[in-house]
Amino acid sequence: MTIAVKICGLTDAEAVETSIEGGVDYLGFVFFENSPRFVTPSHAAMLIEAVPETISCVGLFVDPTDALLVEVLGQVRLDYIQLHGSEKPDRVDAIRLDFGVPIIKALGVSEVRDIEAAAAFSNHADLLLFDAKPSPEADRPGGNAKPFDWSLMKSYSGTTPWFLAGGLTSETVVTAIARSGAPCVDVSTGVESRPGHKDPSLISAFLKTVKSV
Repeated sequence: MTIAVKICGLTDAEAVETSIEGGVDYLGFVFFENSPRFVTPSHAAMLIEAVPETISCVGLFVDPTDALLVEVLGQVRLDYIQLHGSEKPDRVDAIRLDFGVPIIKALGVSEVRDIEAAAAFSNHADLLLFDAKPSPEADRPGGNAKPFDWSLMKSYSGTTPWFLAGGLTSETVVTAIARSGAPCVDVSTGVESRPGHKDPSLISAFLKTVKSV
């Protein structure tokens, strides 16, 4: 089985180009202002200009208003909307219907019942993303470089395709895939030299490692 890879939180052209050259499947762009990886719609549109249609572009939002979605989608080619906030199934449905874009719903995990809760989204989201649940004092719902017990994912019995995220690096991703059975992996902090700054060499190493699994 080929493992799909999403590089998230891209902010510069070199990182985008390196990801494409390395065989990435999904590129993620963050439209959440509290994140060090935040990009404006105009900057994201510029970065996506050279992205082939065969690679999916994902916009990450946290409890977005319709106005924000209209603003971004009016300027940026997005193949998926990733919802990384407290959105409920009815909100997922509304966004999917109103904007006509497939949805990736991110869910925080710290125990088995968090994975069981994913069943609520099985007929609503097109893809799920399981990330480490943030600590109470965290100021953002993801991108915190924290892993969770990847073996918990063995309890997932749903049919919705999913990504594994949280604490992944080129050194940990093979173990994470083996323990979780993940069909897709998502990395952001694990390919950065500092928050918000992607390192092309780390991107290349991560993609090469996953593609060799």
